Amino acid sequence: MNLLTQQETSIVDATPGTTADTKIALQELHGIGPVKLFDTAGLDESGELGDKKRHKTFNDLKECDLVLLVIDPATQDICVEQDVIERARDLDKQILIIFNHFQPGGDSSAVEQKLEVLRFYKKIHLRANDLNCRAELIEFILKHYTPKQDKTELLPFVKRDEYYVLIIPMDVETPPGRYLRPQAMVEEYITRQWAYPVSFRLDLGMARGTKEQAAEEKRRFDAFLNNFQKRPQTMITDSQAMDIMKSWCPPDIALTTFSIVMINYFSRGRLNDFAEGVKALESLKSGDKVLIVEACNHSRIGEDIGTVQLPKHFAKRFPGVLVEHNFGREFQDNRHLEQYKLIIHCGGCMISAQKLQARLRDLESVGVPITNYGVILAYLQGPEALERVLKPFKL
Repeated sequence: MNLLTQQETSIVDATPGTTADTKIALQELHGIGPVKLFDTAGLDESGELGDKKRHKTFNDLKECDLVLLVIDPATQDICVEQDVIERARDLDKQILIIFNHFQPGGDSSAVEQKLEVLRFYKKIHLRANDLNCRAELIEFILKHYTPKQDKTELLPFVKRDEYYVLIIPMDVETPPGRYLRPQAMVEEYITRQWAYPVSFRLDLGMARGTKEQAAEEKRRFDAFLNNFQKRPQTMITDSQAMDIMKSWCPPDIALTTFSIVMINYFSRGRLNDFAEGVKALESLKSGDKVLIVEACNHSRIGEDIGTVQLPKHFAKRFPGVLVEHNFGREFQDNRHLEQYKLIIHCGGCMISAQKLQARLRDLESVGVPITNYGVILAYLQGPEALERVLKPFKL
């Protein structure tokens, strides 16, 4: 880690167990681009603490694209290295081997004979505490690492010189001074494509209020639309406003949601999996468990989607179904996931695409379907609403 970052990012000491948790660093590697580096704890520690370190390390392994396996050539027991390689192979991870020589003139042949699978991987020999080895290490990585070509466009339907409307309610959870990340990403993407993003702040309280209040807010919305000399191509709405926008958005303008845009982007184009997952709602029965997963830890006040709105929908539409929550960046173990009939995930904008991919692999391995906030909130408004928000992605 320190050789790559050229600074004391991680504490280094010969004492076993020095690295107690994963150290993460962000860096630009010319030839690859921005990267996230994980320096994990060792895997050869016994006891309960050792088990916790291994669990954390193998969770980190799931969301990495490249594994740099550092091996001391003088090591006698290669069980740990074999375990890492087997798990990395199961997850289809690229592996490069770094023999870190603590003594001059070390020989790695004994390790390579014991661990025959090493013959399949490119290797480099260096001294990790020698800064002169950095250029050689970088060159080795650039030569042998093949980045995955998983280019997914944020908004594949955007066309140059066209207008796109962002429906932004700005409720009590909206932080002052900035857009939420999905709103900012969508606005930036549309602008970068030489198109025109235009925001409309929808008053959901008025739109859902009395007949007179709703009519007043609808007139304001219609006046906004009538200001366009050129008709907008698409509206991207906050998912919680689907009950309004399903009928307010004119049929000649496409409609989707921020949450759907985000989950398609961060899952690298696997929106169809989340659309298929919503079918699990049709077979839910009393006593079944559903897990609502939110990747961030924002302050939950007002009509929060995960803790308030979705549970209300379930209480009304699926009585007796138990709704549980998982907040933050850590996902539950497979042994816990198996008890759920459905996972409902947020847009995933606060975790990496790699972490979301790891979650999807875990769910695939235990056969639990997954859907998304935007997909389910459209589904609850009827099949036509769901079909409409998926159509811009050609689903």
